[in-house]
Parts: sequence; structure tokens; C-alpha cells
Amino acid sequence: MGIGELAVILLVVAVVLGFKKLPELTRSAGKAARILKSEAKALKKEDAASGTSDSPTVVPGTATRRDDPPRA
Repeated sequence: MGIGELAVILLVVAVVLGFKKLPELTRSAGKAARILKSEAKALKKEDAASGTSDSPTVVPGTATRRDDPPRA
């Protein structure tokens, strides 16, 4: 996307929303981004403190295929 296309999109948004609402909209978008960033940081910190994560755990053993019969 070029600069010209971006300018046209911003102009259309400004006309549709009105120039008075634009600062309020950008302020609330910035606030939402800060909240999201702080929550993501808190989740990472919590995972590091508890020692758990969403990554899979490697368990040593023998890999078997689903169609192999169970071992006795």
C-alpha cells in the first residue's frame, strides 16, 4: 500500500467519522494498545514465575504408531 492510498483511506475515515471524533478515536485506540501490551507482559511474567508454558513437553520414551498393537 502506497502513501497515496493511505492518505485517501485516512481522508475517507476523517469524513465518515467527522474531524471532531478523530482525536478521541486515536486516544482510545492507543489506550487499548497499552492495556493489551501490559496484559501480555503480565501473562509472560506469570508463566515464567510458575514455570509453565504453552510449549509442548518432551517426554523420553519409545514412539509408537497408532496402528501398532499395544505392548504387553
